[in-house]
Amino acid sequence: MSNIVEEFNDYRSRMNEKILADNNKIIKRIFNLDTNAYQAGALDVKTKELLGLVASAVLRCDDCIKYHLETSYKEGLTKEEVSEALGIATLVGGTIVVPHLRRAYEFWEALEANN
Repeated sequence: MSNIVEEFNDYRSRMNEKILADNNKIIKRIFNLDTNAYQAGALDVKTKELLGLVASAVLRCDDCIKYHLETSYKEGLTKEEVSEALGIATLVGGTIVVPHLRRAYEFWEALEANN
């Protein structure tokens, strides 16, 4: 079975390099803003990652969901905390979020299996 975590990270890294190599000032600033927004401030990193995860699920962005799941995992969030946040996302987003919820659970299981 292929490793969905490794495939996601390899693709993301490869494409980010290509995108940033174009030296587009607007895109570089957006990437920088995104990076800085998730650093600790009045809210800690874990809280910001859960907020990003919920927003990503409601917006139905699988790549974003994977990114926030992996960062949440690395930050030490528990499956229960992530599951509760995904429950809120499903409540807010409605049943159309359920397919993304399935893929989120699959990705979290892959994160756990890799460690």
